[in-house]
Amino acid sequence: MEPRIDLMANELGARIAKRIYGVAVAIQQSPLPQATQDLVMLRASQINGCGFCVDYHTKDAAAAGESAVRLHLVAAWRESTVFTEAERAALALTEEGTRIADAHRGVSDQTWAEVREHYDDDQIVALVSLIAMINANNRLNVIVRNPGGSYEPGMFAGMAN
Repeated sequence: MEPRIDLMANELGARIAKRIYGVAVAIQQSPLPQATQDLVMLRASQINGCGFCVDYHTKDAAAAGESAVRLHLVAAWRESTVFTEAERAALALTEEGTRIADAHRGVSDQTWAEVREHYDDDQIVALVSLIAMINANNRLNVIVRNPGGSYEPGMFAGMAN
């Protein structure tokens, strides 16, 4: 499977990607736990069928020390015992925020209340922003058909410069 276009080889695409990466860095440096960020990015990418992003976020999470058991169970988190209540709230928000078009009500009040119970305002801003950004990244990669399998942890680290 070949990508339809290499966004990074295009001057405008590279400028846009650099700015998207800058937002990702701001979220990564937020007080939202990195493990939660990794789980959220992986779950949204699974829902959206983004092979590149599933590959990217699985490998980065594993390199950061996330267990294989938790990574394998993200897709079935509701039927798993390996996630904290806070992570479960974040995963529920991720699913509802990712499936807005499928759920005319958007994010439920119950899910929002669970998120508020576990996270402070800065963490919620980071979480909501992360869900929006990973969905945008998923769509970019799915539209241009970037395949999964070739990502190496840290390969985009110098991109913000």
